[in-house]
Amino acid sequence: MRQIPRIVVAGTQSGCGKTTLASGLMAALTARGLAVQPFKVGPDFIDPTHHSAICGRTSRNLDPFMMGETGVRETFLRACGGADIAIVEGVMGLYDGLDGTDTASTAHVAKILDAPVLLAVDAKGASRSVHATVRGFAGFDPEVRVAGVVFNRVGSPRHRALIEATQSLPVYGWVPRRDDLVVASRHLGLAMAAETGALAGLGPVVEEFCDVPGILDLARTAPLLLAPAETPDRSEAGVRVGIANDAAFCFYYQDNLDRLVRAGADLVFFSPMTDRLPDVDLLYLGGGYPELHAAALSASRCRGDVRRAVDDGMPVYAECGGLIYLTERLETDEGNCPMVGVLPAAAAMTSRIQGLGYVEARVVGGAPVLAPGSAFRGHEFHYSRLDSAPDARFALELLRGRGIDGARDGLTVQNTIGQYTHAYFTEGLTGSLVRAAVAYRRT
Repeated sequence: MRQIPRIVVAGTQSGCGKTTLASGLMAALTARGLAVQPFKVGPDFIDPTHHSAICGRTSRNLDPFMMGETGVRETFLRACGGADIAIVEGVMGLYDGLDGTDTASTAHVAKILDAPVLLAVDAKGASRSVHATVRGFAGFDPEVRVAGVVFNRVGSPRHRALIEATQSLPVYGWVPRRDDLVVASRHLGLAMAAETGALAGLGPVVEEFCDVPGILDLARTAPLLLAPAETPDRSEAGVRVGIANDAAFCFYYQDNLDRLVRAGADLVFFSPMTDRLPDVDLLYLGGGYPELHAAALSASRCRGDVRRAVDDGMPVYAECGGLIYLTERLETDEGNCPMVGVLPAAAAMTSRIQGLGYVEARVVGGAPVLAPGSAFRGHEFHYSRLDSAPDARFALELLRGRGIDGARDGLTVQNTIGQYTHAYFTEGLTGSLVRAAVAYRRT
C-alpha cells in the first residue's frame, strides 16, 4: 500500500477554468519546493506538455477507455514514484464520458484513484445560483467525492460577497478574471508548451486567490492505494527506434515510449525538418503539425532518407501527422508540398474536423509490423483528409472511429504502416514493433 496525496481538478464543463486552476496549482506547489506529478484525463497530447513544463516531471494520460482501469492505476502509481503530490486535470465536465456514459469521464478516473475532487465553477453572470450547480454536481454520483470548489472569473468583491452569502461546499478559491493569462489556440487546441509559457504564470494567481495549504490538506485525505506489480526487467532486444521529435511531430503517449524501452529498444530522437535519418532499426513518426512545417519537411534531406529506408525494408510506424508525411504530397492554403511519397495517397488540410473520437482497430492483414488479428484502442483528431489510390492496401478494420475512409485505417506498403489512429500501445503491439525491428536489424 502507498500513501499518495492526490486531487482531481474537475470542471462543470469545458471552458470553466479547470486548466487555469490545475496549471496554476501545479505551478504554485512546484514553487513551494514540492515534487508535483501531473496527469491529464483523456487522450489529449497538448495539456500534458504544459504540465510537464511547469512541474519538471513528465505528465501522463489517464484514460480508462484506452488503458482499462488497471492500466490507469498502474500508470498512476508508477509515475508517482518520488512525488510529494499528484494533480490530475480532468477533461470536459466532471461526468462527461463515452457516449453519454460514465466511462472514461473525469468522475470515472476519480473513482479508480479514490481521489477527492476539486470543482472549478465559472461564476461569471451568476451569484447564488452557482450553489445549485455545485450541489447538483456534488450529489449526482455518491461514489464521487466532490470535496471542494474554486470559483473562477469572480467579477468583484461585491460579486464574491453575494456568492458567500450561501454555503454549499467548502470554498478553496476565488479567482478573478485574468485576460492577460490566455494561451493561444489553433485548430487542434492550445499552443504547445514550447511555444508559450503562459500557464506557468498562473502559479502566483493561485497562490494569491486560493487556499493552497487547504488544498494540500484535502489532497492528503486520499486513502492508501495498492502498490503496482513489479515492473518486468528490461528486455535486451538491442534495437534502435528512431522517434521523430520536433515542432512537426510531437504527439506521443509517454506510456508508449516507456513500453518500447521496457521491450528493449533504445530511443533515438531526431528532427525530420533539420536532421538526417539516424542509424535505426525502426522509425516511429508520431502526430503533430506537419501542415505548419510542410515547406521545411519537403526541403529537408531526411525526406529522401526515409524513402530509401522504406524501400530497403525498414519497418516504419506512423500516426496522423506521420501518416501525412509518408504520403505523396500535402495540400495546404500555401500550396502543395511534396512529402516522402511512399504511401499511395495525397493529403489535404480542411477547414472542418474530419475525424474526432475514440478508435477501436483490428489488424486484418498486410502490415508485417503488426500481428494479424490483434486489436488495440486509441484516438483520432484531424483536420485533414486522404485521397488514396484505388489499389491502396489497408491493414486496419475499424470497429469504432473514422480512420482514412470511414471504415478502414492503416495504409500499408512493404514494412510501413500509416494510420490516423493515435494508438495506446498494448504489450502485443509493442512486441510486434520490436520484433519487426529485430528482424530488420538481422538482415
